[in-house]
Amino acid sequence: MAELVINAEKRELSTKGYLNTLRKNSKVPGVYYTQQEQPLNIAISEYDINRLVYTTETHVVTLKIDGKEAGICVLKDVQFDPLTDKVIHFDFHGVTVGQEFELQVPVSLVGQAPGVREGGMLEQFLHKLDVACLPKYIPQQLEIDVSELNLNDSIHVKDLSFENIRILNPEEVIVVTVSKTREAMAVDETVEGEEEAATEPEVIGKGSDDSEGEG
Repeated sequence: MAELVINAEKRELSTKGYLNTLRKNSKVPGVYYTQQEQPLNIAISEYDINRLVYTTETHVVTLKIDGKEAGICVLKDVQFDPLTDKVIHFDFHGVTVGQEFELQVPVSLVGQAPGVREGGMLEQFLHKLDVACLPKYIPQQLEIDVSELNLNDSIHVKDLSFENIRILNPEEVIVVTVSKTREAMAVDETVEGEEEAATEPEVIGKGSDDSEGEG
């Protein structure tokens, strides 16, 4: 797991005006939760929160508040502005050594899926997994091998297993699949239509020749 030292400042106010002022000064409000103490309102720089949010690795944070080390924690929850997508609030949760902890870990796909060479498209539906593990086993990311995925194959949560880690997502959820591209599906539909047309029996009706032969 990757480790970061982040400096925070304690904030006493939670009014809308105060929070807006923080954000104008490129700081993001948040809360630091521990089992031993009451939640603590803090603020950190936009730069630091972005380092944690926009990453492909799990980071364990050594948190310092007003210059003093507060403990080890991980990012548990993030809120975004619906218009700008900027982070507007976060939650840090303290990690207790020897106690299982729940968090989200990024997923990394490795290998080449044969189904892609067959004209398929690799689609990843889960980019992070909800897991539980002891702090010492927190991984930077979880690698999933796609080298055996053929066309129309999928990997579900129930197909995954990692040492010392429990996956908390529902078992039937699809993590990654190889599906046909729209172009390939369109070609298949065209071929099926042509095959159906070719197999339809020719209908021959009685024409004018029969009527002309009478009399």
